[in-house]
Amino acid sequence: MGIKTREVSQERTASLRVKWTDRIQSLFELERAATTVKTEVMAGLTTFMTMAYIIFVNPAILSVARPSGAGMDFDAVMAATCIASAIATFLMAFLANYPIALAPGMGMNALFSFGICGAMGVPWEKALGIVFFAGLIFVALTGLADPGDGGGCRA
Repeated sequence: MGIKTREVSQERTASLRVKWTDRIQSLFELERAATTVKTEVMAGLTTFMTMAYIIFVNPAILSVARPSGAGMDFDAVMAATCIASAIATFLMAFLANYPIALAPGMGMNALFSFGICGAMGVPWEKALGIVFFAGLIFVALTGLADPGDGGGCRA
């Protein structure tokens, strides 16, 4: 009886695997892109391993104590980095169907921490407000762009 139960369990697992593979293939139109679920999973793991350093470097840059750096909390920045990167990457996957992972840029973080907060003495809370409003302006300008001039990213 144990052998039969194991066979049924293996058949059920295989059936579920096929269902999920079919769903992923149809959701992301993998056949049209001439790729497979296995290839995309391996590419995703490779991309994550390539970008994983950001999880530690970003908080290290932003947590350098004042007056040299921003002086932000290391653990909070690490959590925010992971959450923001995951949300941005999932939005790129599900809204744009484009296989690109998104995460904070290290150059901008260094400018923020050492240039704006450190050298210019702007408190990090105020500097984040500046970044937020700059982002709103960027989004507004992007909405005004003419998609026919090649500057937009409309497919």
